[in-house]
Amino acid sequence: MFDNLRAVLRAAGADFRNVTRATVYLTDLGNFQTLNSIYAQYFGDHKPARSTIGVAQLPRGAAVEIDLIAVV
Repeated sequence: MFDNLRAVLRAAGADFRNVTRATVYLTDLGNFQTLNSIYAQYFGDHKPARSTIGVAQLPRGAAVEIDLIAVV
C-alpha cells in the first residue's frame, strides 16, 4: 500500500515529505501498532498531521485505507 502511495506522490513530483495530512481508516484498531511501525518506515522524521479512524468495513474487504494530502 505505501509503495502505491509513493508512486502516486512521485507521479505528482512529490514524496512523503510533501504530505501535510494523512487520514488512516482501519477495520481493526488492534492493528494500529503494526500500521504505525510501517508508517514510520516511510515517513521517517517527517510527521504530517494524522487521524486514525476505526471503521466497520472498507471497500473490497480491505483492512486499511489511507488518504493523503500533499503540497507540491
